[in-house]
Amino acid sequence: MAAKLRWQKIGTWQGVETGWNSNRVNLTSSSLIYFNTPQVRFATAGGKAVSASKLPPHAMLPNLMLWRSLLIATVSTHRFLLSPALSILSFFSKPRTGILSLQGNPLLRKIFKGTLYNHFCAGENSQEVKATINNIKHMGFRGVILTYAAEVVVDKTSEEDAGNGVAQSKDEPTSGALQEHPQDPAIEGWREGVLKTVGMIGEGDYLALKFTGAGPAVSNALEAQKPIPGQMIKALEDVCNEAVKRKARILVDAEQHFVQSGIDLVAMELMQKYNGGGQAIVFNTYQAYLKRTPQVLQKHLKQAQKGDFVLGVKLVRGAYINSEPRHLINDTKEETDVSYDSIAHKLLHGKYPLDEQVDEPLPRLELFLATHNRASVLKAYELQQALRREGLPPVKVQYGQLLGMADGVSCALLQLKQDAINSDSATSPEAYKCLSWGTLEECSSYLLRRAVENRDAVTRTEEEYYALKKEAIRRLLRKSS
Repeated sequence: MAAKLRWQKIGTWQGVETGWNSNRVNLTSSSLIYFNTPQVRFATAGGKAVSASKLPPHAMLPNLMLWRSLLIATVSTHRFLLSPALSILSFFSKPRTGILSLQGNPLLRKIFKGTLYNHFCAGENSQEVKATINNIKHMGFRGVILTYAAEVVVDKTSEEDAGNGVAQSKDEPTSGALQEHPQDPAIEGWREGVLKTVGMIGEGDYLALKFTGAGPAVSNALEAQKPIPGQMIKALEDVCNEAVKRKARILVDAEQHFVQSGIDLVAMELMQKYNGGGQAIVFNTYQAYLKRTPQVLQKHLKQAQKGDFVLGVKLVRGAYINSEPRHLINDTKEETDVSYDSIAHKLLHGKYPLDEQVDEPLPRLELFLATHNRASVLKAYELQQALRREGLPPVKVQYGQLLGMADGVSCALLQLKQDAINSDSATSPEAYKCLSWGTLEECSSYLLRRAVENRDAVTRTEEEYYALKKEAIRRLLRKSS
């Protein structure tokens, strides 16, 4: 007899009626959607309850997400479709007027929002964002990482400009004049947008911060490794205090190398202030593709040990390979993969410093592995479980991927969680989705970057495409049988 699926009413998915998977669709005239909760087992077509991991990872996706993901992956993996799509997206990422504007053309707006926007973005307002967050959590994710798209500085500096330390702002020219201005409108706008974002997240969620989004005065100070404006310090205090009040945490984004050292200084000061209570509230981001990252991380571990605070480590591969001086980055992707896995392995094993020859006690730390690489995720989780079985003190680890990307990795983590629940295991992986929110116009440049990232990650995108296609065929065959 088939396992009875329990369904729970949770809200709307941006106005679309759908169900968890093809086992059952439960719709109402009020556009409410129903998911089976992650505490129950899946049922196969033959009616037998099976382990979650026996099904393909993408079986975790609701129908709407599956078909939209397949559409995006199809375009991303076929050059004759991708090239014109990128040209169109690039065209509309710039301000337009009249019928060529996303704001002024209802048909264009409907097409963009129903496809790219809804696939990669959380919503245009608080109501839409909160509905998306609720849906993600009911899929089994521990929480979300939320960022405001309008605060992101989208103009990329050239390698030459980066080498000369020239920071550019989207809206204003670079100038040191604002640094002494008592009320910098760019900082105040950043503060208001971030505080609005904090109001959308809850306990266990993360707020992602990009410091250069606060404008040229902050960027100039970071580049020069000088104290940031007092107005920005106050803004950060307001943001951090509000996050603490909501029991949320903060991820400081990594940026280009000419401001990164300044960002590190501010992040460490925030950790010193907020991470002293035995828990990491603030995390700094470390990019494994940079040759100097192991040394920087080792320095910060020493600072955390000396300052008696928890070091929050968010580990990524890197996001600025097209604009950073090439000599700063590992020579090959394989070297970056080795660096990423090595850092994660040593931190999980309590190797401190990262030099194998030195044996010192590990400072308290928490690790957030933000990666779309399935092998890295599984290696880390397997090591985490092995250490627990050996009775060694575990390092807290969480995992995250971008909304609309690497769903095969995210869903594999959800399956591991489901299996842990079914086997009454005391531990299971905590997976997150990283979301950006903002109006369609504010998110247009963010959407272009995601599309370019899919183009550049050819192997991963193709793997995702074939897995999605296979799952779509599986559902169609099951439906027709």
